[in-house]
Amino acid sequence: MSKLALGFIPLTDCAPLVVAQARGLFAEEGLSVTLSREASWATIRDKVAVGALDAAHMLAPMALATTIGARCEPTPMIAPLALAANGAAVTLSQPVASALSFAEPTPQAIGRALARHVRERAGQGKPALTFAVVFPFSIHNYALRYWLAEAGLDPDRDVRIVVTPPPRMVDQLRTGEVDGISVGAPWNTVAVNEGLGRIALRTSNFWRGGPDKVLGLTGAAAEADPARLAALLRALVRAQAWADAPANRAELIALLAEPRHVGAAPSAIAAALDDELVFLRGEVAVPRLEHARWLLAQMRRWGQVDHRVDPGLVADQVYRPDLALEALRALDLAPAMLTPPNLLFDGQGFEA
Repeated sequence: MSKLALGFIPLTDCAPLVVAQARGLFAEEGLSVTLSREASWATIRDKVAVGALDAAHMLAPMALATTIGARCEPTPMIAPLALAANGAAVTLSQPVASALSFAEPTPQAIGRALARHVRERAGQGKPALTFAVVFPFSIHNYALRYWLAEAGLDPDRDVRIVVTPPPRMVDQLRTGEVDGISVGAPWNTVAVNEGLGRIALRTSNFWRGGPDKVLGLTGAAAEADPARLAALLRALVRAQAWADAPANRAELIALLAEPRHVGAAPSAIAAALDDELVFLRGEVAVPRLEHARWLLAQMRRWGQVDHRVDPGLVADQVYRPDLALEALRALDLAPAMLTPPNLLFDGQGFEA
């Protein structure tokens, strides 16, 4: 059997890796897999880059950023499968949420109220509010920034944005180190359930079906053993289909709740699975080139990459919908037709 070490961060959307291991899907594809629960996204990136991990549960923009060497040594990566969409949220601390006044609890109204609060604090000489994101190159960071900018705030001047590993964010809200967090499930729900904060924006409000996690590995690893990669993709696609099935929900929640996996309360894990997080349905598993280009545009917008970077060229190098579609077709799970690019999120505002 081919041996593989796969990394993941304790989040609800690590489910495809956990399910494929627990249900023997890797073994059925001739793979002997070791799952490695990692502490941070930077650790995931660095271990994949140097070969300590063969592949990993990875933030969608991270494979792009690592390929072009944004704040790291350049290492060509590919994203041959999208693992999940939706599930993340911006959660305001209880003190900040209680200080806001708005007529309707929509993301736009809450954003405007937050902007007023930020300006009032500045006028009183108080420190800027601090928001934690999981990684500089993440939909969590870009959704937060987009939301703040639409409300009239400058994310780089009017607030402070720091990076914190997902499982530590709830403790930072509890101690008052941060005033808000932008993180994936289940940690936003854990914060709410503990009375530490209120959800102000879900990334699905910002972009339903938008890119969140992918499978990431180096281009060199992919080229070294294409048959092994194809087997890995088939196992993960089968796991995604299983995780999406309502009949498997209770078993999935129990599996993720185990300390070696996510280690959160089953009720917190259930929240995103009930009505938001998607692993395979529709065309979620296909890494879309339009998504990659939009993510690269955000990197340019916020000064993370040089404006000379060609987003089309990088997207084509990193995002590999052909490999995902090959696995989906092998399992008779490929979508009949992909949504045309002009029907995707256009960056012009929030969904209703």
